[in-house]
Amino acid sequence: MLQQTQVATVIPYYQNFMQRFPSVSALAAAEEDQVLHCWTGLGYYARARNLHKTARIIQRDYAGQFPKTVDLLQKLPGIGLSTAGAILALASNQRAVILDGNVKRVLSRYHCVEGLPQQSQTMKKLWQLAEEHTPAQDCRNYTQAIMDLGATLCTRTKPDCPSCPVQSNCLAWHSGRCEDLPQRKAAKSLPLKTTHMLILLSPDKNQVLLEKRPAQGIWGGLWSFPEHAGADQLQDWLSQFDCKTENSQLKNFRHTFSHFHLDIRPHLHSLQNQPAFVMEKPDWHWYDLKNPSELGLAAPVQSLLKQLEKAI
Repeated sequence: MLQQTQVATVIPYYQNFMQRFPSVSALAAAEEDQVLHCWTGLGYYARARNLHKTARIIQRDYAGQFPKTVDLLQKLPGIGLSTAGAILALASNQRAVILDGNVKRVLSRYHCVEGLPQQSQTMKKLWQLAEEHTPAQDCRNYTQAIMDLGATLCTRTKPDCPSCPVQSNCLAWHSGRCEDLPQRKAAKSLPLKTTHMLILLSPDKNQVLLEKRPAQGIWGGLWSFPEHAGADQLQDWLSQFDCKTENSQLKNFRHTFSHFHLDIRPHLHSLQNQPAFVMEKPDWHWYDLKNPSELGLAAPVQSLLKQLEKAI
């Protein structure tokens, strides 16, 4: 959960997740929708799908016990070199090296490492430094400490250098370059995309049609409203139903991803008669507004469902 996401955001999700899935076996036995339901709103949903897949592999192939080597851990879905190191260091107190975003920042400043962290030569240098600093003993405390140092003091902007316990040997501090390191790419303006979301109500207005998204791409594996690139395509799709347009109080809004803005335009319609074939499609689900199922929902879908409760 902490990959790409700050601790303060993660804590309530983590507590709820661990209460719901307290063991590898409990997670392995769950359905994917139950896992995604607990992840809804946290973003980067491939993490949840990979975590679920990994639990099933560990339960099936490793008798419920995590592998104890970096090489074996990296063979599991969603676990790279740094995450494998973190698992071994924090869970087993084994000597293992990590290089997450916080550690990269601390090492880049402490040693005045030039170059963009994404560049292979810079990454090679940072991994070398991480290896040199990682102690043979008490690796768990060191690993937690250097991550916390980056998260609380050696922050991306406005680092609290006067409070830093390693300030005296920090090359960036002595050269006045703490704000400049690690080097960052020039910010680019995010492109803008538009999508039209169809909110199709059942005749009694107690249910709304959701569609399961492909596993790959944004909101992978989550349930969302049927989407269309334009209003004309939406009307063509609606022609298969006997439905009417509802007076909609649903507002257009913007959802921002890391790499683009998405303008969402909701269209509210209701069926006059519910055709039987709608119920038969495996990637469609009539979502009961009064007794909702446990599904993984995209964050904008949650927002629209809340709007819908007030509009109907």
